[in-house]
Amino acid sequence: MFQDWVDLAGRVIDGAGVVAVVVGVAVASIFAVVRLVRRETPVYRPYRRFLGRSILLGLELLVAADIIRTVAVTPTLESVAVLAAIVLIRTFLSFSLELEITGRWPWQKAPAEGELSEG
Repeated sequence: MFQDWVDLAGRVIDGAGVVAVVVGVAVASIFAVVRLVRRETPVYRPYRRFLGRSILLGLELLVAADIIRTVAVTPTLESVAVLAAIVLIRTFLSFSLELEITGRWPWQKAPAEGELSEG
């Protein structure tokens, strides 16, 4: 019975991750088209930023679902190794997306307002 609930929770969170990405793509695309029609600039950077944030949210939810299903249900050495590989890959993707969106690593402090960036 407990395993059924854990599996259901994992599936629901998996679905939420997929929905976050799909809805994010749709909303970002709609905003970009509206900006294009209104001839507002810039279009590309806000689109890319919104899209990247949606993908990051989706990845976080998918990792959470994998952790729930792997650790809570039947933690075998093989399932934990597969989970570690998945988390490693998704973490690399998250860091890469964060760098693309903000121009800095997640652990770097954002420049204070009014500060000039060097470089």
